[in-house]
Amino acid sequence: MAVSMADISKLRSLTGAGLMDCKKALAEANNDMKEAIEIIRKKGQAVAAKREDREASEGCVLADAANGFAAIVALKCETDFVAKNAGFVALTKQILAAAVAAKVKSLDELKELEIEGRKIADLIVEEIGKTGEKMELGAYEWVEGVETTAYNHFGNKLSTIVAFNEKLADAHVGKEVAMQVAAMNPVALDEDSMPQEVKDTEYNVAVDKTRQEQIQKAVEVAIKKAGYNPAHFDSEAHMESNQTKGWITAEDVVAVKKIIADVTAEKSANLNETMIQNIAKGRMAKFFKENCLLKQEFVSDNTMNIETYLKKQSATLTATAFKRVNLNKD
Repeated sequence: MAVSMADISKLRSLTGAGLMDCKKALAEANNDMKEAIEIIRKKGQAVAAKREDREASEGCVLADAANGFAAIVALKCETDFVAKNAGFVALTKQILAAAVAAKVKSLDELKELEIEGRKIADLIVEEIGKTGEKMELGAYEWVEGVETTAYNHFGNKLSTIVAFNEKLADAHVGKEVAMQVAAMNPVALDEDSMPQEVKDTEYNVAVDKTRQEQIQKAVEVAIKKAGYNPAHFDSEAHMESNQTKGWITAEDVVAVKKIIADVTAEKSANLNETMIQNIAKGRMAKFFKENCLLKQEFVSDNTMNIETYLKKQSATLTATAFKRVNLNKD
């Protein structure tokens, strides 16, 4: 039975599949439209199975907020070409709208969510059939508060959401804070909400770095006192290079290496631990200022931090949660 162009066009409008795929499906189904649609859907499942081992590293990231709830959805695919496809972006928007409307609070819950009687997972399989690429739901994040806001960066690769403890008199304020999260990638809201594991790791790094700096200073002073230039001996590679250039001799290297070993051992055994701890605490204060949203310098006005910016809008206004999803490397 011949397949008409009208039927092919109708099937394409219903499924979004390619012209040849629609023609083949109609021929196989003897022009039965319902059966042809099912064939297209099954084709999507077959493609999904074949491409299971492929990496979905591209995609579309979008965020939205409504009624005190905000969410970010990342729908992933294999290539940037498909990520920019109008149908793919439309599906991401459709999934996001459903998630925000239902106030979905987990990725598993999102996968089971239905849109017009069909599971999101099935809609993704259909889209796979249209493009031939592996697709999957990647990150899903949400926040809830008295007020929420969302920001989508140009290119659909980076989105942020923020929750606040009270209504915003000016929506621009929420957007500014959401853009701050996008630009500065904070680790936590404030010091108290910073994960203890992160704080412990950073503190140990600060202590170790401070100790190494104190030892290095003592070594440089000793090298200078012995009449040498510390810069000529700051690494094995430099020592070898400087010998080749005739700036230092093999005997100089032996002498300075002994100085380095002796001073390092002596200084390590006699470090002022109180001073080390105080310097490390200062470094931690700087870390919190750079990585806690409320303490970060406001990108749009470096005379204040985010906490101060919010207090200028309302004495009791503060951010209570935020999330950030970025498909690209920061």
